[in-house]
Amino acid sequence: MSEDENIENQEQEPEEAPSPKKKYAFIEDIPGVGPATSQKLRDLGYHTVESLAMATARELEPVGVGEKKAFAIIEAARSAIGVNFIRADELLKMRQNVLRLTTGSQALDKIVAGGLETQTISEFYGEYGSGKSQICHQLCVNVQLPPERGGLNGAALYVDTENTFRLERIVQMSKHAGLDPEEAVKNIIYAEAFTSDHQMFLLENADEIIKANNIKLIIVDSLTAHFRSEYVGREMLAPRQQKLNKHMHKLIALARAFNTVAVVTNQVMAKPDVFFGDAVHPIGGHIVGHTSHTRIYLRRASRGPVRIARLVSSPYLPEGEEIFKVTENGIEDVSEEEKTSKSRGR
Repeated sequence: MSEDENIENQEQEPEEAPSPKKKYAFIEDIPGVGPATSQKLRDLGYHTVESLAMATARELEPVGVGEKKAFAIIEAARSAIGVNFIRADELLKMRQNVLRLTTGSQALDKIVAGGLETQTISEFYGEYGSGKSQICHQLCVNVQLPPERGGLNGAALYVDTENTFRLERIVQMSKHAGLDPEEAVKNIIYAEAFTSDHQMFLLENADEIIKANNIKLIIVDSLTAHFRSEYVGREMLAPRQQKLNKHMHKLIALARAFNTVAVVTNQVMAKPDVFFGDAVHPIGGHIVGHTSHTRIYLRRASRGPVRIARLVSSPYLPEGEEIFKVTENGIEDVSEEEKTSKSRGR
């Protein structure tokens, strides 16, 4: 019998039930996870206890453990980070751990109750040039600000699928925010995704980077670009949606495990058969719609820097609409004088 088989046999021996109060620093500390199993888990992208707690038994099938052992490992990880049945009043206390990140515009913050929430996905969709990537750049700077200024004292993880990330904008925005540009760019972990599979791979292996770098903001800009170009035709719709669904659920799992803000941008399509109302609709259908907790539609107000943001859906916030502007300084509020001028021009 080989050494690896001996290790696996030892790992499959029954373990005592883990204590709910037990804390595990590494996945190897979890009962039932030996050296061979831990390596297979890491190969699958589970580097931390937090990410393992958000896994499903089916996702652990490639590791080679049985369903019963997979449930035991996941349950131990969940117990370690406090994932269990709780009373609603306890949930209310836990909601106090939810943080908010400013967008840079008080008007835009207003429609999302003070800023973008951690532990949820916020989606910005709109036509080309509506300001989606500009907001992402601004958020990368704002997340580094202290809480009293609307930041989270953290770093950002930026997954770029359309080659729209520009350090020049980060430098401009960080100077305006009073941050050292050299330090600001060091707090942004960047990766360019070349295909939809590569895009998924980056998130599936991001947990260790998130934990090691105090990541408080995860951005995918844009969520659907690769999926839209690679899965063409009605016959490819089902596999595309299945992969999008898995990708989105991985993102929300990371956001909840590490208490981060998750932001995705989304492309749009035009429906020529719509004669009344807005013919612009986001890509991704109901899969993206159901998984995004907060959806904001961006569009140009007219020529110039002014943009209109409309809150389309939220679990608890009413629909609303506000205006802001994109300038050299970043995302800013529109002055009362500009609002008056705009209303006169209608």
